[in-house]
Amino acid sequence: MTVTTISATGVRTAPEAPPRTWMQRRLVDPFISLLKAGLSPGSLALTAGLGVAFGLAPIFGLTTIISTATALRLRLNVAAMQLVCHVLSPLQLLLLLPLLRWGATLLGQGQLVANLSLTQIRHMAKADGWGSVLHLLWRAELGALLIWAVAAVPVVLGLYVGLQPVFKRFISRHEAESVG
Repeated sequence: MTVTTISATGVRTAPEAPPRTWMQRRLVDPFISLLKAGLSPGSLALTAGLGVAFGLAPIFGLTTIISTATALRLRLNVAAMQLVCHVLSPLQLLLLLPLLRWGATLLGQGQLVANLSLTQIRHMAKADGWGSVLHLLWRAELGALLIWAVAAVPVVLGLYVGLQPVFKRFISRHEAESVG
């Protein structure tokens, strides 16, 4: 479909923009609106880096609280950090079991957690009580968090350094489009 406009210079026919994809509507447009809100490239890069790190943390339920508190403390955009965190939720689920297994191995219980199933957890709870199950999973979770914390530092630094020039170019190009 085309759009026809009439002005003092004559009649113009411009093609209508193609329909926006899901990625454009759900990911690109929110970031563009955040850039319009006046975030600096450095703070936006830090927000994205920390959002990736928190989005991949091997904990459930606390990601939102921890990332919000961090964004408020560092005066970053909470909505942008939440967007990045929640986009990474499927990857967080995929990484959870390997991180728990590696964490258990790190803290000396790798053989117990390597092939742990729901049936084994029920049997362990009946035989030894829920305290032993919680102790086993607590140590695996603690080990997973240690691995995540060590891996998160270079990820955040790499994203911070790597995304700053991208966001600078994006902002300058967007400002040039707004003016022109």
